[in-house]
Amino acid sequence: MPPTRARRPRSRLSKDEIEDFFARLTEAIPDPKSDLEYSNAYTLLVAVVLSAQATDAGVNRATRKLFEEVLNPQAMIDLGEERLREHIKTIGLFNTKAKNVIALSEALIQLHGGQVPDNREALEALPGVGRKTANVVLNIAFGHDTCAVDTHIFRVCNRTGLAPGKDVRQVEDVLIAVIPKPYRHPAHHLLILHGRYTCMARKPHCWRCPVIDICRFEPKNVNPG
Repeated sequence: MPPTRARRPRSRLSKDEIEDFFARLTEAIPDPKSDLEYSNAYTLLVAVVLSAQATDAGVNRATRKLFEEVLNPQAMIDLGEERLREHIKTIGLFNTKAKNVIALSEALIQLHGGQVPDNREALEALPGVGRKTANVVLNIAFGHDTCAVDTHIFRVCNRTGLAPGKDVRQVEDVLIAVIPKPYRHPAHHLLILHGRYTCMARKPHCWRCPVIDICRFEPKNVNPG
């Protein structure tokens, strides 16, 4: 008897439900954008690298003064690792992140003329940059239809049934397959913001959720008290 193939994860929602899901999120969040503060592709890249295992608010507090004097890779190298650490010492893993930011800045100058590449392979080759960071930069800075799966998106997709998966790559693959074309670019921020401010981990605000009747999560938290 031939071995049974493992069933590939897929959405628990119907095609019409998925369309309605994103239409409602778009109505509830008409201007979805990152909570990170940045001024160009380089400062965005740095902010996303710093945001690993840290909150966007915490990163913003640390980078406001930093980004007043550092807007490109050469300025970061001129600042130096020690002074960079002083700027970001309130962020978790700041020693490792400082090393990575200096190293990726050097790589950008040596390999890409000081410019952030519009290419996944090149981005992921930079120190401290993984698939999630590359997805965020490609989506925000270059308009690619990517969807970086962070803890918020992973939770929302599994909880609602939109894109179940055992790991972030499974969730990402299902998402890319099912997101309706008009929502492929904004989906990343729609899902993050929904997870951050409505579908929270411990006590989701189901009573004000725009997709409460589509969501497969049970039991729903319908008590705002």
